Amino acid sequence: MNFPALLAAMIAVESGGDPNAVGDGGGSIGILQISRAVVLDVNRRYGTHYVWPDDCYSRKKSVEICVGYLRRYGGRSQSPEKWARIWNGGPQGHRKPETRAYWEKVKTELNQKKP
Repeated sequence: MNFPALLAAMIAVESGGDPNAVGDGGGSIGILQISRAVVLDVNRRYGTHYVWPDDCYSRKKSVEICVGYLRRYGGRSQSPEKWARIWNGGPQGHRKPETRAYWEKVKTELNQKKP
């Protein structure tokens, strides 16, 4: 799986690439629409010190946070669908029917990027 391509597709779906995007009534920030809970979870797991919402406006830090979160909950899975659905729906997101629509959007973005 081309993980950078998956991240690019998720960014396109989440924010259209806008680092200043704010969603969910202010609860999700940046290119990957990161919530405070995700930042706290990654900090607890890895001993990092990301700051919500400030670091979520940084493309680099947003990607680092996302990768940490998916590494934790996606495990060794090589499934882009599982990773995308976890990102959208939390640790058990890949099991939630409501995350299927998100995956379809990400999959469409991935397919558009293929030569």
